[in-house]
Order: sequence, then C-alpha cells, then structure tokens
Amino acid sequence: MKILMIGDVVSQCGCEMVRTCLPQLKRQFGADVAIVNGENAAIGNGILPGSAEHLFASGADVITTGNHVFRRFEMYDYLASHEQIIRPANYRPDAPGNGVYLYDGGSFSLLVVNLMGTSFLDPLKNPFDTMDEILKQYDATYTVVDFHAEATGEKRALGFYLDGRVSAVFGTHTHVQTADAQILKNGTAYITDVGMTGPEHSALGVKPERVIERLRTNLPVRFEVDDKEPCVMGGVCVTLDKKTGRSTGIVSFLARIDAQTHKITVQTTAERS
Repeated sequence: MKILMIGDVVSQCGCEMVRTCLPQLKRQFGADVAIVNGENAAIGNGILPGSAEHLFASGADVITTGNHVFRRFEMYDYLASHEQIIRPANYRPDAPGNGVYLYDGGSFSLLVVNLMGTSFLDPLKNPFDTMDEILKQYDATYTVVDFHAEATGEKRALGFYLDGRVSAVFGTHTHVQTADAQILKNGTAYITDVGMTGPEHSALGVKPERVIERLRTNLPVRFEVDDKEPCVMGGVCVTLDKKTGRSTGIVSFLARIDAQTHKITVQTTAERS
C-alpha cells in the first residue's frame, strides 16, 4: 500500500503542474491514493470549487487545506457537500465542511485528517487534543495526518506525539521541502514539510520582488504569482504495512518538467525506512 502526499498547490500554474505530473507519479510510485494540499490553488489565494474540481480531475483522491481554506465564500457550500475535500479539524465544529475523510479502498480504509497548528497561526482548538478525540472515534486500516503548521517544533512534537498511533504525519504550509523524511521509532512516517507545487523561482510561490518589497518597506503589498515560471512539485511517497498499519518506507521527491523536451523528471531522496 502506497500513498502520495503532494505539497501546497499554488495558483493556476500549480494546478496545471498537478494535471501534467500527478498521473505519471501515481504510476511511477505505484501509489494507491494521492492526497493533495490545495489551499492556495485559486488565483490570488485560497481555493475555489473550480480549482478543487481541477485537482480531482487530475488524479487527487483527497484534497486537504489549511489557513486559507475559508478565504473564498464560494467554497463554503462546496466544502459542506464534497466530503473528499477537508479543512482543519480543529476549527469550530459549525465551520463549513469536515476535518476528516474516511477513504474506502475496498480491501483497506484510510482515514485522512487535516489539522492546523496554533503557533503563529489562528488560535484554534489544540491540535493534540483534537487528534486524541478523532482517534477515539475512528477505526481505519491506516491513518494519515496533514498538519498545516508554521513552527517546525510544533510539527516535530505532533509527529512524536502520534508516533505508533497513526501511519504518517505530513507537514504542510511552509512550502519548502525539508530533509527530514523518516520513519519514527514506533513506525510513523514523518516529514516536517512536503514542499509546494508552484513556481520554483519564487518566495513560497510569490514573485520574489513583491515579497522583498513587503519586507523592506513594511507596507502592504499585493502578492503576485508568476504563472509563466517553470514549476516544481514537492511531495512524498509512503509505503504502509497492511497488517500493522505502520509505515515501512518514505521517499521525498521533487518533480520538474524539462523546458525543452517537456519530459517529467523526478528527483528522489534515498528511501528511508
């Protein structure tokens, strides 16, 4: 059993990168399920029904989100009516949508949980307590968590807290793939951040000059994405053991499209188990 987790999709160019690369990546890794973080998939930021539909049509089986999920009011009804797209579970229970999705794979069940960190982000319910409550409610063959958080320490702490209790903890939100993909002592796959799917020559997907202007002047700046820049897709592939529900391997990767040949190249780390 293998799962792909794709990092935060940024704007239209990120959506097109998913459309081009995800089918090949699923075949190349032999993945059974692809989870895509789509919270920045709309032009501007946030996610819209059209961008969500694009990701599903491109091969995403589940879409996770984060702190921008409610930026667009058009998404509220869509979140409530499409259970395969989830928002962080530690929002108030009356927020649109759900924080978990139970994927039925026939011979297996996969519980996908979306959580948001509280360090330097919105003051939501404690994600550790929220996860404890979720694990009491569900029984699945595998459980994976997209932890959308700012602080590395908070992500690492949740990984260790859930080690042996879930199959994998994937960090998202900071858009830079980290070099710590690993299997923790009790069998949980972990990475602090899976990276992003968007313009490689950017500051977290945004035109560098716009971010520099904001940081130099301390004045409001309209962030822009250069949809003509070559993109990179960051993610991980995790191998799971059906008998134990634990992970036996994790490999992180960056996918690119060659500008001349238009071929997809995938650079992977050495597999860690």
